[in-house]
Amino acid sequence: MSNKTYIMPAALHDAVVAAAYKKRGFTDEEAAAGARFCTLASSHGIKTHNAIKALHLDDLFGSKAGGCVPGATIEKLPSKFRAVARWNANRKLGQAVAFEAMAEAMRLADEFGCGTVAVDNAFHYLWGGGYVIDAASRGYIAYTCCTAALAEVVPFGGKFATLGTNPHSWAFPTTDAVGFPVCIDWATSVVAMGRVQQFAREGKPLPTGCGVDKDGRETTDPTKVVALMPFGQHKGYGLSLIDEILAAYVGGSLPTLRSRWKTGPKDEKHTPAFFFQCIRPDAISGDDFAQSRTQSQNVKAVIDDILGHGNAGVLLPGQPEAQAMALTKKYGGLLFTAAEIEALGEIAREAAVPFDVEKLATV
Repeated sequence: MSNKTYIMPAALHDAVVAAAYKKRGFTDEEAAAGARFCTLASSHGIKTHNAIKALHLDDLFGSKAGGCVPGATIEKLPSKFRAVARWNANRKLGQAVAFEAMAEAMRLADEFGCGTVAVDNAFHYLWGGGYVIDAASRGYIAYTCCTAALAEVVPFGGKFATLGTNPHSWAFPTTDAVGFPVCIDWATSVVAMGRVQQFAREGKPLPTGCGVDKDGRETTDPTKVVALMPFGQHKGYGLSLIDEILAAYVGGSLPTLRSRWKTGPKDEKHTPAFFFQCIRPDAISGDDFAQSRTQSQNVKAVIDDILGHGNAGVLLPGQPEAQAMALTKKYGGLLFTAAEIEALGEIAREAAVPFDVEKLATV
């Protein structure tokens, strides 16, 4: 396999991804949201949740399996709390729902200082960091979490996967302070399953302490991994529980049945749940900043202190994504490995979109 890095124009990428979604029966609006998300992920260097992962997820659990319903309509449920929206996604494409939900959370935050959107009966939205980075770049403190498509993580001390990778994603409007939104975005497993799939595509072994095989034994062979380990042992396990229990309050059902449509009683649910929250920074200001600093200046002072005292070489969360975005802008296109371009070529052929690898520039 070539070591070249290919530059794929965003317009070509979006045409391929949107056509692939439309061939599966999704509407123009859903296909556009799917393409928008995949561009957002790839431009930030998120290889675990790019178009390859998104369409593979749809193949496994989505439109072909009944887990995602093309053209579904979000049901906006009544809410007695004006700053909280309750939605039934009716298994609509997760990316389309997530973009709309985050936009609603921002709208509610503008009105009430803080806005919350809880979504039941969803289909996985992939990389949570993309939604919060987008909101933070617009000036909001943003958070989202969801229950993963599958239970793929063993609880600390266990052998059988009963938890999702359950990402938690926070982003802060720190562009003025550091040049980009600080984004703390992590799966509660040591690595995401998308990373395992990436290692398998690249023919590389996993680091130790990441995954277990069908017998619950640790393995570094990505082709034998059936479940993941929580990061930080009991700490990652506890963070996984946050998502599962929060989802249970929203309406989420048993984790081990998620996306497994032929398993369990017919009256059990199999869908993920989403949670979004946006906060206006001025809504939480105590208006008592040292040395008469403004809120923005105070945020910068705190970050500068954290990175001071000999810590100047420390990366901030979100900085690698910002650096990847800078490279995307520098080269004028999305950057992919040869293995990724091969996979995208297969998607293009399926979607009947002309795709000539030889015409792509390389780095």
